[in-house]
Amino acid sequence: MTASQVQAVVDKSKAAAKIWKSSSFEQRKHLLRVILKYILENQEEICLISSADSGKPMVDAAFGEIIVTCEKICWLINEGEQWLKPERRSTSRMMFYKKAQVEYHPLGVVGAIVAWNYPFHNLFNPLTAAIFAGNGCVIKPSEHSAWSARKFSAVIDAALEAAGAPAGLVQVVTGYSEAGEALVQSGLGKLIFVGSTGVGKKVMQAASATLTPVVLELGGKDAFIVCEDAKLDAVLPTALRGAFQSCGQNCAGAERFFVHESLYQEFCSKAAAAATAMRQGHALGDVHVDSGAMCMPGLAEKVQHLVDDAVKKGARVLAGGRLSKGQHAHGGSGGGQFYPATVLVDVAPGMKIWEEETFGPVFAVTSFKTDEEAIQLANDCPFGLASSVFSSSTSRARKIGSQLEAGMTSINDFAATYMCQSLPFGGVKDSGFDRFAGVEGLRGLSIPKAVVEDRWPFSTSIPPLLQYPVNEKAFGFVSNLVWMFYAPGLNGKAKGLWGLAKCFLPFGSSNEEKTKKKLV
Repeated sequence: MTASQVQAVVDKSKAAAKIWKSSSFEQRKHLLRVILKYILENQEEICLISSADSGKPMVDAAFGEIIVTCEKICWLINEGEQWLKPERRSTSRMMFYKKAQVEYHPLGVVGAIVAWNYPFHNLFNPLTAAIFAGNGCVIKPSEHSAWSARKFSAVIDAALEAAGAPAGLVQVVTGYSEAGEALVQSGLGKLIFVGSTGVGKKVMQAASATLTPVVLELGGKDAFIVCEDAKLDAVLPTALRGAFQSCGQNCAGAERFFVHESLYQEFCSKAAAAATAMRQGHALGDVHVDSGAMCMPGLAEKVQHLVDDAVKKGARVLAGGRLSKGQHAHGGSGGGQFYPATVLVDVAPGMKIWEEETFGPVFAVTSFKTDEEAIQLANDCPFGLASSVFSSSTSRARKIGSQLEAGMTSINDFAATYMCQSLPFGGVKDSGFDRFAGVEGLRGLSIPKAVVEDRWPFSTSIPPLLQYPVNEKAFGFVSNLVWMFYAPGLNGKAKGLWGLAKCFLPFGSSNEEKTKKKLV
C-alpha cells in the first residue's frame, strides 16, 4: 500500500473508533465472544493457513496460534472490565474532603506492526486488547505473512459485522517497509512493534516525529538454567520444545541452555538423541513431521553461519548442524528452507551465537559450576526477554530467577508467563520496553485520566486570607497549614493549629514580616 492508502485506512478506523469508544463493556465482550466462537469452530483451518504461510507443523500452530489467542480472549472477557473501570485512589492529607479516581479512556486508534512467525496470533493479539479498551486498530503484518493476513482480515470483517461493531474499526494493511513507515506516521494513539531490534530502533525514530508512543517487543535470547537437583527426565522434553518449537522461530524461545556440570554430559547426549530422532519436512506434506521449514529466505543460511562460527571457536555439534535445503522426513527429497534440529555444546563467550539472536532450531548448551556463575553467564547478553530456571528447590530457583536480567521468568517451566494473560509481556535491554499483555498492557492502550471532586455536596472555596489581593498574613496561614497537616508529631500539629488561630487575631506581625526582618 502507498502512504496515502495507509492514511485512508487509518482515517476510516478513526471514524469507527469515535463510535466504538462509547460502546459498553458488554458490547465489547460480545465482539470477543464472536471471535472466540469462530476460533473454536475453525481451529483446523486456522492452523492450516498458518502452517502454509509460516512452515510450522499443525501441532505447533495449535500451541502458538490457537491456545494463546483463546486464553487472551477469555482473560479479557472475564477480567478486562475490572482493570478498565474507574479506580479509586487516595487523596492528600490536606484534601481529605475530596475523592480521587483514575479513569481509563480509549486512545483512538492503536497501530501494530507484527512479525511473521505466528500469522494468526500476531494479528489477533493486539486487536483483541485494542478493541476491548475501546479503540480502533490498524495492523501491518510482515510482508512474509501477507497472504494469511488477507485471509484472516476477512474473518475480522465478518466478526465486526456479526457483532454490530462499526465497519472499518479493525483494518489490515499490507506492504513493505514504506507501508510500515506510513502507519507509524499516520497519527496513531499508540504503536505496538514486534520484530527485530534493528528495525525497532528505526520505528522508534520515525515515531518521534509525531510523538507517537511505542511498545517495542524485540529480539530475545532466553536463558534456560538447569540446576543439579533438577529432574532431568522431566526437564529435557520441556527444553526440547523450548528450543525446537516452530523450528526455533520464537521471540521467547529458549536459545541458551545453562546446565550444571554434574548433569551436563547426560543432558547433552539425551538432547542429541532426541534431536537426531526428530522428523523434518513440509508441515502439510503426506508424512507426519516434528519440525517444519524456516519462513524467511536466508534464515537457514544465517543459522549455519552462527553454527560454523561457534565450531570454529571450540563448540561441538552433537546433532544436526549441517544445512540441507532438500532435507525431508524419512530421507525424502525436495526443495525448501529447512535447517535440522541441532545440538551445539560447549558454547562460550566470544562466539557470535553467544550474543546474536539465532531464531532457529539450535540447542546451544553451556555448563556451569555454581548458581552465581549461572546467573553471570545468563546476564552476559544484550537481550533480556524471558528466562526459565529448573530446580527441585523452588526457593532456590526463585532466588536465581530474581537475579536474571529479563522481563519474564518461569520457575520449573518454560514460557508459562505467556499462558497467564494477566501478566505483562515484554523485556529489558535490547529486547525492548513497555508491555503489550496483562493488566499493564491493557491499561497501556488507554489514556489514564486523573479526576478529583468534592466528597460532600459543596463547592470548595479559597479562604479569605488567600483571595486576591492576598492578606499580609497569607504566607503565615499557609505555613501553619503545612505544620498542622504534615508535622510528624502532636507538638508540631499543635503548633500549626495555634499559628492558624493567630492569623485571625487582630494583633501580631505575620511570619512573612518576621522572615524579612531576619534577612535584613
